[in-house]
Amino acid sequence: MDKEPITIEGLKKLKDELVILKEKKRPEIVSAIAEARSHGDLKENAEYHAAKEQQSHNEGRIEQINDIIARANVIDVTKITNDGKIIFGSTVYLENLDTGEKINYKIVGKDEADLKNKLLYFQSPVGKGLIGKNKSDLVEIKTPSGIKNFEIKDVKYI
Repeated sequence: MDKEPITIEGLKKLKDELVILKEKKRPEIVSAIAEARSHGDLKENAEYHAAKEQQSHNEGRIEQINDIIARANVIDVTKITNDGKIIFGSTVYLENLDTGEKINYKIVGKDEADLKNKLLYFQSPVGKGLIGKNKSDLVEIKTPSGIKNFEIKDVKYI
């Protein structure tokens, strides 16, 4: 079992989700199963089968989160001296040289990655292309949608 890097925020989100799944969802599902059982014949009881499937998904996610937490290598970039280098957990401010668009990403682990929230997986093409680079560098990154050119405007460890 390899350790997976994760930010403090990512670990907190997973722990919060785990609490919801165990303390809120699990009792709701158990209640729904009991209610469906009281309706009689289980062979043709759609409510019962749906509740059991929901229980299976919930328990699977709980197991998955427990595994992620067990393998977590928590990285707190706020405790690292910022020398302008892009590392796991840093927030990167970029300018797309092809479009002029200014964007920023936080470099995170697999289980936290979410492009809508500007959380970029460190093993993605752009993540790999940025790791190890420095503030003011010009970077050319090969992505599935073509080559992208960026200027690194700033790197923050927040």
